[in-house]
Amino acid sequence: MSFPKKGNLFPRAPSDDLVANYGAHSKIFAARVASALNDELGKTTAHVKIVAAWTGANERTVKNWFAGHYGPSGDHLVTLIKHCDTVLMAVLSMAGRDQLLIGADLPLPISSS
Repeated sequence: MSFPKKGNLFPRAPSDDLVANYGAHSKIFAARVASALNDELGKTTAHVKIVAAWTGANERTVKNWFAGHYGPSGDHLVTLIKHCDTVLMAVLSMAGRDQLLIGADLPLPISSS
């Protein structure tokens, strides 16, 4: 039995510009999240354990976030935003939503119901 001749070509590799830009954006994201985490929790001795408990991530992974080697992925990022206002501010700033930073500093209104 012989294999068909179709489908034996690999897809083209992404352009170098695309790869270079992705890497740069990824590093900027990781650095901004690291800065936010260090500003909020870096002074505590249990900062890695606190973030690991919040997110359920491995402590080695959390150490990489604090060092800026990697940034958190989607579900971990949402959990960090839930617990850490400085991460929320960093994400809004990176997204170009600076107008929302003003509202993020305001306390939630007390409902009268």
